[in-house]
Amino acid sequence: MFELPKDSESLRALVHALLLEREEQKRHADEQQRRAEEQRKQTEQLQVELVRVKLELERYKKWYYGQRADRLRTPGELAQLLLHFAEELDRKPIHADDVPPHAEPIEELRRVKRRKGRRHLARFENLPVTTHVYELSKAERACPCCGLERREIGADESWQVEYLPGHFERIHHVRKKYACAGCESSGENPSIQAAKKPETAIDKGLAGPGLLAYIVTSKYSDYLPLYRLEDIFERQGFEISRATQSVWCGDVADLVEPLYALMAERVRASHVVATDDTILPMLSKGKTANARMWVYVGDASQPYNIFDFTLDRGRDGPKRFLKDYNQVLVADAYGGYNGVVTGNQITRAGCWAHMKRKFIDAEKAAPEIAREAVERVRALYAVERHAKDATAEERLRMRQQQSAPLLAELRERLLVWKEQLLPKHPMAEAINYALGQWSELNVFCSDGAVPIDNNVSEREMKRVVLNRNYVQFRIMRSAAASRERSGLFKGQSRIGSTDELSIIVVIFWGGNLSHRRSSWTKRSLRIHSCLAGSERAS
Repeated sequence: MFELPKDSESLRALVHALLLEREEQKRHADEQQRRAEEQRKQTEQLQVELVRVKLELERYKKWYYGQRADRLRTPGELAQLLLHFAEELDRKPIHADDVPPHAEPIEELRRVKRRKGRRHLARFENLPVTTHVYELSKAERACPCCGLERREIGADESWQVEYLPGHFERIHHVRKKYACAGCESSGENPSIQAAKKPETAIDKGLAGPGLLAYIVTSKYSDYLPLYRLEDIFERQGFEISRATQSVWCGDVADLVEPLYALMAERVRASHVVATDDTILPMLSKGKTANARMWVYVGDASQPYNIFDFTLDRGRDGPKRFLKDYNQVLVADAYGGYNGVVTGNQITRAGCWAHMKRKFIDAEKAAPEIAREAVERVRALYAVERHAKDATAEERLRMRQQQSAPLLAELRERLLVWKEQLLPKHPMAEAINYALGQWSELNVFCSDGAVPIDNNVSEREMKRVVLNRNYVQFRIMRSAAASRERSGLFKGQSRIGSTDELSIIVVIFWGGNLSHRRSSWTKRSLRIHSCLAGSERAS
């Protein structure tokens, strides 16, 4: 048993030592608690980072191996597992005990429903007709029985579709000159006049309207690079270098500049304008620079596309293009659009497709939340499908009656999920994306003409991506920006025919060639704007 000291000084020293020991133990406990808290936070951060890395790995695997569609992968993975299970089951040998006695194989009758007659060919009746008549010779008409000549009693008819490959022709223009013989004989200055010939698309150029139309349609509508066209022309017996074709594309863009400006005015006259952008690699000193290509899509009353090229993704590009616009702009959540809609009357509308994509990308981090969120977004799209053919007023009424309650419920669930997740969790980032864009995402419920997403501009931007993927080298700065007018011809053909080639030929025959040349960058983009728009209105 411990005995206490008798004197007060010793007791005081003992108490002081015990107090110091308690303070030391308290500091040690606090230090241990602080370290445990730090380790807990570090563990949570590592877990979140691990989830993020796994999510990014899944995203890259999906991008490299999987489908491009924005959909949850859980049902697909289950179906794939069932498929592998069925394949493995088929490979296993059948045991004799598993076969019932006196079992006879049952033949399964497979019924294939075939349509009668030949399959329908679209626009078959619009093709030009060349008739080939096959007759018997005079000797073959003789009857083998009596020798008399047989007479015609009818004919068997059949149809065949043929393709005649394109070919080059030399068109020799001869302008006849006329002079007055009387004035010439009297010694006076004779009146001489030459016959007019059609104005050419390129002044003193060798290429005819059909050739120019074929080159720009192949490059900007069919996504054929010029070096492939060079090989195609060589197979047809005439060589045209890609450098010459590039110059011709620039001259064509000069020709369509007034139409490009008119289309830009029409797009800005739309009640709703959808926009998107993508990277356009551009050669620069030292390394490849990431320039940007922007697309502006008009509404149903102004069915045109306009492409615009900028050196970066700053807000100056769209702000310059939309300087006189004051209605509805549909775009993604890119922060640069905040400066575009500030200080004017532009209403910014959000994109539910981007919102849904965020939850699908974070599916591996929180599958249950992703599944419920996507199902709620699909309910909104179900309302849109029913209102597809309705007028803007009827669509607005359906949205306010059906979509508005769904939006209120979804927002409540987003707030609940936000409280359950760590701030840096991948699913929390998707939730913050939706809540941060909530006012923009709700614009479609206050205007029946506003679409629920921005897919129309993304579809049009795919043309630029295809053209970008098929070029042989990175484009120069001048060649990059010249694509902005290159969608003009398709924008024109949206109003009527979808035959871009015929429309371009008509423009070339009646175009005004007096305006000045611009940079190669601007010229090519005018062509792309012409060729990128026809399919939406036709």
